[in-house]
Amino acid sequence: MNNKNLTPVRKTIVGVQFLFVAFGATVLMPLLVGLDPSTALFSAGVGTLIFHAVTRGKVPIFLGSSFAFIAPILLASKQWGLQATLSGFVGVAIVYFIASALIKWRGLEILKRLFPPIVVGPVIILIGLSLSGTAVDMSKSNWLLAIISLIVSIAILTYCKGLFRLIPVVGGIVAGYIAAAAMGLVDYSGIVEAPWFALPQDIGNPSLPQFSWQAFLCLMPIALATLIEHVGDVYVVSNVSHKDFVSDPGLHRTMLGDGLACFAAAFMGGPPVTTYSEVTGAMQITRITSPAVIRITAVSAILFSVFGKLNAFLQSIPQAVLGGIMLMLFGTIATVGIQSLVRNKVDFSQTRNIIIGSIMLTTGVGGAELTAGTFSLSGIGLAAVVGVILNLLLPNKNDEYNEEAQDD
Repeated sequence: MNNKNLTPVRKTIVGVQFLFVAFGATVLMPLLVGLDPSTALFSAGVGTLIFHAVTRGKVPIFLGSSFAFIAPILLASKQWGLQATLSGFVGVAIVYFIASALIKWRGLEILKRLFPPIVVGPVIILIGLSLSGTAVDMSKSNWLLAIISLIVSIAILTYCKGLFRLIPVVGGIVAGYIAAAAMGLVDYSGIVEAPWFALPQDIGNPSLPQFSWQAFLCLMPIALATLIEHVGDVYVVSNVSHKDFVSDPGLHRTMLGDGLACFAAAFMGGPPVTTYSEVTGAMQITRITSPAVIRITAVSAILFSVFGKLNAFLQSIPQAVLGGIMLMLFGTIATVGIQSLVRNKVDFSQTRNIIIGSIMLTTGVGGAELTAGTFSLSGIGLAAVVGVILNLLLPNKNDEYNEEAQDD
């Protein structure tokens, strides 16, 4: 539905409400990788407006920080520095540009051929598993706080209904923060000293990404997972809105819009952005699917990003509180990968699927690395490339055992 009868006041209220749904995940991701959360809010808002401009204002989608990039960003930042890692965000945008051109040229089938569920599923599983150590390390600083945050998040997901069920991250962080304050474990000095209003750190002091081939190639393959997620979210939004956005304005336009948003985020110092299922869920609950409302959400994100006290508050959240949230979130990411394999009925009685899945998982979990001079590809990125190559090379047919079973 278009919701044309919504008043401007109600549109504004719902738009801000949608931001509340997306807020936790949008700011948690940059907090975990050392990026400025206010910059992430700003780039998410700007990126969403860019997306709506490219898609002619037809698709009600909000773009926010993606958890899929946490592991490669941490790896790239440690090895090559944060400014070099920003150039990897440009590589993510290029993947979206290429996908947009391929879809425009050959349709969605070419993506299904290159990135079938047997490739995408293990990539998503690896993203979750690779982050498990980080979650445990952060939680170890204070297991009590971590457990409090975790239990509250689980309780919200399990027992709450409606919009409240969509904010487990916010609920868990608030509960953990209150507990930390009661235990005297929160440092308020940064909040006291912060100005009420200030441009986000990286917007007020912009710096261009320092190009690095290593960081570039480290992050590019991760875009395969978010790219497939993008396709799925567009279909879901189409169903919720009762419109065919895959045809009009076209999947190539939504992919281009997402890519341009990622490109802009790289030069603003924000993380790569992707479509947000949480906001789609909120639209389904409220039955409000107006793209204008999502643009209000985007503008609200930009306005929230200039509250200096808010940014200081986010920076003051104890690591253990974030660790407790991560224990659930990163395990959930791995589970989503398993669900993808099950939902798409990937047949592991086929030898090719066993080969692709097993080699991808051992390559990613084992930390395999391919180097040649200054070129380096490892972990999830290498596993994704290996999966794509194996999928193209191995024959796509049942092995003899399966053929005999079918004959019987």
